[in-house]
Amino acid sequence: MDLLPFAAAILVIGAGAGVLAGLLGVGGGIVLVPAFFYAFAGLGYGGPDIMRVCVATSLATIVVTSIRSVLSHRRRGSVDMDVLRAWAPGIVVGALAGTLLATVLETRGLQAIFAALAMVVSAYMAFGAGGFRFGPAMPRGAERAGASAAIGLLSTLMGIGGGSLGVPTMSLYGMAIHRAVGTAAGFGLAIAVPSTAGFLLAPAAGAPPLTVGSVNLPTFALVIAMTLVTTPYGVALAHRMDPAPLKRVFAAFLFLVALNMGAEALGLL
Repeated sequence: MDLLPFAAAILVIGAGAGVLAGLLGVGGGIVLVPAFFYAFAGLGYGGPDIMRVCVATSLATIVVTSIRSVLSHRRRGSVDMDVLRAWAPGIVVGALAGTLLATVLETRGLQAIFAALAMVVSAYMAFGAGGFRFGPAMPRGAERAGASAAIGLLSTLMGIGGGSLGVPTMSLYGMAIHRAVGTAAGFGLAIAVPSTAGFLLAPAAGAPPLTVGSVNLPTFALVIAMTLVTTPYGVALAHRMDPAPLKRVFAAFLFLVALNMGAEALGLL
C-alpha cells in the first residue's frame, strides 16, 4: 500500500515529461532524473549509486519516447536526416564514454554534474542566445566529431535525451527551431540505446527492488505507459503555439531544482 502513492506520482511525472519532451524539446529526462531521485529518497532508497539508477532509468525511457517522438516529427517533415546520420556516430561514442564514467561516479558526483549542466540549460531556455551564432551552417570534420561526442557524453551523465543540449547546439548553427527539435529526438535515440545497454550490465548498490543493472523496471514501465500517450500531444502543441513563455517558467523551475541538487551534492542539505 505504501507503493501506491509512489506509483501514482510516477504516472503523473511520466505524463508531464512526455508533454514537455514534445512541446519544449528539452527531453523528458531533465524532469525525470530529479523526480526519480526525490521519489526514491521518499521511499528510503539513498545508497551511493541511487543517482545512477535515476539516470539509467531515465535513459531507458528515452529509448521508447525518442522513437515515438522522432516518428511524429518526421511525419511533419521536421527531422533533418542528413544531420542525424552525420552526428549519430559521435553521439554514440560519447554516450558509451558517459556510461563508463557514470559507473565509477557515486551519487554526489552525478548530482553535481546534473546541477551544473541543468543551470546552463535553464539559462539558455530563459534567455536564449539572441542573435549570436556559432556559424551559418552545421559543422563538419573535427568540430562536428567533438560537438557530437560532447552531446553524447554530457547527456548520458545527466540522464537526458538529445533535446536539452542538441536543440541549443543546432539553433546556434542557424537551424530553424522546429527542425532542431525534431532532429534532436533522433539524437536522443543515439544517446539512449547504447547507454541503456551499458547500464543494464552495471549493478547499483542499494537500488530499489526489481532493478536490472541500474535500470528500475517498475519505474520504467509506469513512465512509458504515460509518455507513449502524451508525447505526441506535446509535439502537436509545439506546432500550434509559441512555447516561449512556458519555457521561461520551466527554466525558473529547473534552476531551483538544480540549486537543490547542487546543495545536496555539496552536503549543504
